[in-house]
Amino acid sequence: MLEKKEKILIGRRETARLPDFGLENVQVKIDTGAYTSSIHVSYCKENNGRLEVVFLDDKHSGFNPEHLFFDDFRIRKVKSSTGVVQSRYFISGQIFIAGLLIQTEFSLTERKDMRFPILIGRKLLNKHFIVETSKKYTYPK
Repeated sequence: MLEKKEKILIGRRETARLPDFGLENVQVKIDTGAYTSSIHVSYCKENNGRLEVVFLDDKHSGFNPEHLFFDDFRIRKVKSSTGVVQSRYFISGQIFIAGLLIQTEFSLTERKDMRFPILIGRKLLNKHFIVETSKKYTYPK
């Protein structure tokens, strides 16, 4: 019989590192209502089969103005929190959160007016974490 992997308890807000995107100590919001994880981009443009992206903006800690290029991406329709269906780019990358390094997929969206530039959705949470909504920043930076 297979042993069940124990899940890690996290709070409704945490700090994460996204090494593939050059982002350090970024505040993330744990969103059990969202299926996929999403990340704020201040610039995103497809050109000749490559996706050019600038993550975050100068309002967010961890902002890196470097333009990154992705050959491996896809476009999918998603329903936003306001109920509007949008076409979004999706890319894969690693996130280091609560002591775990996890490969996951992120939708790219503009979240400039939002407090948290990254949302972590159920697709990532279900396999690794239990969310305690009364807690925040349960793991050190």
